[in-house]
Amino acid sequence: MATTGTSAEQEHGGKVSTRHGIVVLDFGGQYTQLIARRIREQQVFSAVLPCTAPLDDIRAQQPVGIVLSGGPSSVYDKDAPVCDPKVLQLGVPVLGICYGMQWLTHTLGGKVERAQHREYGPAQLDVSRPSPLFQGLPDRLKVWESHGDHVVGLPVGFHITGHTDKTVAAVENPEKKFYGVEFHPEVLHTDRGTEILQNFVFTICGAGRNWNRAGFIAETVESIRQQCDGARAICALSGGVDSTVAAALVDRAIGGRLTNVFVDTGLLRRDEFLDTLALLRERLRLNVIGVDASERFLGKLHGVSDPERKRKIIGNEFISVFAEEGRKLLAGAEPGLPVKFLVQGTLYPDVIESVSVKGPSAVIKSHHNVGGLPDDMPFGLIEPLRDLFKDEVRLIGRELGLPDEILVKHPFPGPGLAVRLLGEITPEKLEMLRGADAIVVEEIHRAGLYDKVWQAFAVLLPVRSVGVMGDGRTYGHPIAVRVVDSQDAMTADWSRLPLEVLEKISVRIVNEVPGVNRVVYDISSKPPSTIEWE
Repeated sequence: MATTGTSAEQEHGGKVSTRHGIVVLDFGGQYTQLIARRIREQQVFSAVLPCTAPLDDIRAQQPVGIVLSGGPSSVYDKDAPVCDPKVLQLGVPVLGICYGMQWLTHTLGGKVERAQHREYGPAQLDVSRPSPLFQGLPDRLKVWESHGDHVVGLPVGFHITGHTDKTVAAVENPEKKFYGVEFHPEVLHTDRGTEILQNFVFTICGAGRNWNRAGFIAETVESIRQQCDGARAICALSGGVDSTVAAALVDRAIGGRLTNVFVDTGLLRRDEFLDTLALLRERLRLNVIGVDASERFLGKLHGVSDPERKRKIIGNEFISVFAEEGRKLLAGAEPGLPVKFLVQGTLYPDVIESVSVKGPSAVIKSHHNVGGLPDDMPFGLIEPLRDLFKDEVRLIGRELGLPDEILVKHPFPGPGLAVRLLGEITPEKLEMLRGADAIVVEEIHRAGLYDKVWQAFAVLLPVRSVGVMGDGRTYGHPIAVRVVDSQDAMTADWSRLPLEVLEKISVRIVNEVPGVNRVVYDISSKPPSTIEWE
């Protein structure tokens, strides 16, 4: 989403064009939105639609190309996701990725079979025939595969352009401009995968650059203005990147009709409530109400250990707090200015891991911003960032002029420390977790690593272990330290911190946090793990 001027931007007056881009049809892949994001990084608009979208909805986008996403199903499954085969008659190039390639070849008369061994992880692609898809790339690439079926017979007019040692990895019908790859070019694990997508978007589809930050801001602000239509809104503001950028966009759209509400749930980090209020009010000049509801939230969570119940309780209680604040605002509001909308900083990773809103993508866990909301919510939702990733949001925030204190801040989950304190939540355990978390963040800052890692935090585990302190036996809690590298939160790898940094963190936590006698370091990646523990 760079702002470099292009002829396409000049053609559209600097605005975002939501036509003549790439349509990504979602067959349930966890990386579907990554495909769209990689395309948007090239300043080309991309829209994600469910594979079941009516043909007219796809035509309405006036796409110059279509991508068929991956997915967990087999084309032979009883309930296998399918799209209208007439998609292949729209006269635009088509790229099938993983399941998308299998569906493409199966639908056109090829043969797909169960592989003897599921391929998951790195593989070596050998390009065996010149193809515009691999133009300018070496004949051998490391790629990322994740499939149980594979193509064993090609439709008429197709030929193989690449293979791994186990499977047909790339096919094409150059006359029809149909292309398929068994691997995932959208993930960072595939070498030069972005260039493969660039070749499809520009060389094969001939797309123009029509997507930029300034255009996104202008169209989003106008959309919010029309949606509110004179009504007032309240924003669930946490002081993190997402909610602050959302608030800034809505503030630009409706100004004084937006009231931001920052709630102390009792699940915030040390000193976060007062420090954040000062930043939002003094630096950003936002209209913010601070609400101390800590006793209320902790009372509702008393005795609750199940992570999904925690999320649902927190989501419901948030809405209750906002409804009360909305009624207070309404009581003092001018006639004809009701509070109708709730603004949230929901991002696409929240959505795709919580609910299947754009296709059959599998639900991983509910997020406070989406899955935790009650069905009878008294507000309409404004979620201006719902289709963006974290790094895209930071770029939008920078375009809006937000300070670095906001833009480089590590992500913090909506349910707060509730998802980092495993098991039952008590004030004593929260105090232990806050102390450990503060040490982790302090030492990451001191080592000059805070801006270089994606997220760093502590997790309090619901077990106890034997230790020795001061020549005496202890039976304390272990703390897990989690530090990860990522670009978009859809995938993440554990950070290889210097051993001396880990040692300082461990020594300080054990010495300074009463009740903790052991520190462990989480070295799992996403997938298969998630970044947060609950």
